Amino acid sequence: MDYPDPDVIRVDDTYYMVTTTMYFMPGCEILRSYDLVNWEHASYVYETLDGTAEQKLTGDKNIYGKGMWAASIRYHKNKFYVCFAANDTNKTYLYISDKINGPWEKRSIQGFYHDSSLLFDDDGKIYIVYGNNDIWLTQLKDDLSAPLEGGLHKIIISDKDNKMLGYEGSHFYKINNKYYVFLIHSRKDRWMRTEACFKSDSIDGEFKGGDVFEDDRNYCGQGVAQGGIVDTPDGKWFAVLFQDSGAVGRIPVLIPVKWENDFPVFGENGKVPEKIIVKSARPDYVYAPLFGSDDFKSSYIDSKWQFNHEPDKSAYLINGKEGRFEIITNKICDDLTQSVNAITQRTLFPLCSAEVTIDAKDLKEGDYAGICALQSCYGMAAITRREGKYFVIMKSREPADQSASGFKKSILRAEEREAVPFNSEIVRLKIDIDFTNMKDEAVFYYYHNGKFNQIGKTHKLYFTLDHFTGCRFALFMYAAEKTGGKAGFMNFRYNG
Repeated sequence: MDYPDPDVIRVDDTYYMVTTTMYFMPGCEILRSYDLVNWEHASYVYETLDGTAEQKLTGDKNIYGKGMWAASIRYHKNKFYVCFAANDTNKTYLYISDKINGPWEKRSIQGFYHDSSLLFDDDGKIYIVYGNNDIWLTQLKDDLSAPLEGGLHKIIISDKDNKMLGYEGSHFYKINNKYYVFLIHSRKDRWMRTEACFKSDSIDGEFKGGDVFEDDRNYCGQGVAQGGIVDTPDGKWFAVLFQDSGAVGRIPVLIPVKWENDFPVFGENGKVPEKIIVKSARPDYVYAPLFGSDDFKSSYIDSKWQFNHEPDKSAYLINGKEGRFEIITNKICDDLTQSVNAITQRTLFPLCSAEVTIDAKDLKEGDYAGICALQSCYGMAAITRREGKYFVIMKSREPADQSASGFKKSILRAEEREAVPFNSEIVRLKIDIDFTNMKDEAVFYYYHNGKFNQIGKTHKLYFTLDHFTGCRFALFMYAAEKTGGKAGFMNFRYNG
C-alpha cells in the first residue's frame, strides 16, 4: 500500500513508522510493529493542520500534491518528536507527545526544512539535516524553535549537477560515535531511485560516501530508496525504504543491513533478498488491519479511513444505529476532487476490489454519490438524479497525453462514459483494480438483475505529480446544481 517516505524508530520492543499523508486528514499517520513486517495503526499526529481555505477545499482551492511530506520521528528523554514541512503553508511543524497515541503538542520550527531529519546528540545539542541537491546541517536551539544563532550551519553534501533528481530524503543518525546521513537521488543517466550514505567522524567534519544500494527487485526498473534504518533488540539492522509501484503508489520495502568497516551494506549481493528472517518481540500478537470492510455501525470513523482534505463536521453524519455514513452537500462543484467529506482507504497491491451500497432517496437534482478510484486521472461509478429520475453513471478523467502517466500535470476534464437508467433509489456499486506489473486498470460495476454489470470503459490509472499520492478507494458526494442533498453509504466491502 501507499506508505511513502518512511522513517522508523524502535522504543524497547516496539517499532514506529511515520510516512507521508499529504492532504489526507487526519494526517501524519504513525504505524506500530513488533517485527518490522506486520504493521498496524498507532496514531494520527493531527486531526487537522491549519484550517486554511485550501485545506478545506473552499471553492476551487485545494492542496493536491502538497500538504505534509517526509516526517522525521524521534524518541528522546521519554518524549516522541515528529517534525515535517508542509508544502502548502511553507512551514515546518514540530509535534511532541509523552505517548505515541497523543495528545500531541503542536509547535513550529522557524524556517522551511525540506525532507528533514532530527538528531539529538549525546552532548545535548540538537541538529536538523534537510534540503534538495544541497544538503544542509543546522544546529537548533534547545527548544527546537529556530536555528541557534552562531551554531553550526553548513552544506555537507551537494548533488547540483544531477538533472534527474539530486540528493534529498535525509535520514540522520549517530551510530557508534560516527554521524551518518542517508539520502535518495536518481542515477544521472536515467530515472532510477538510488540510496546513498555519507559518514563523518565528527559533527563538523567532512561527510564522505556515495551510493550504497541500487536494485529494482526486477519490477519495472523502479529503484528502492529513501527511508530510515533501525536496529533490533538483538543487534541486527534493517532499512525500510520505498519503491515506486505505479498507480498504487509507493510501497515500503524491508532490507537487511550489515556493517563493514563502519559503513552500511544493504541487502544480499546488492539485492533485496526474496526472503528475510525477522524475529517478533510478540509472536502471538494479532495486528489490526490497515484496510478493510466497514458496516458503519460504530459511533466514530475507523482509523482505516482518512478524509480527502479537511472535513466539514457539519456536513457529514455517522449513523451507527442504521449503519450509514451520510454526506450532506454544502457547496456547488462540478468535479469530485473538490467535493467535501469524501472518505478514503488506500488500495492494495496487486489486486483489490471494493463495493458499497448507497441510499440515494435524498439526492437533489444534479447530485452525484458514488465510489471512485481517487487520483488525478480518477474513475468513478455513481448514482445521480436527473429530471426526477435516477441514473447510474461512469465518469473519468484522462491524461492529455500518454507522457502524463509519469510526472506531468496535463489532465483533461472529467467526461461521462456511460449513463444507465435505474429504477431504484438503492444501488450497489463496485470497483475492481489490477495493479499487476503496472497494468493499473480499474473496472466499474453496478448491481442489477442479480449480478454486477460493468458500466463504462475499463479505466487506466496513473501516478502523477499533481496529486503525488497512490490511488485510493473513496466514497463521495457532490452537488452540481443545489446544496442540501444527502446520500447514505452502507455495507462497504473491501476485498484484497
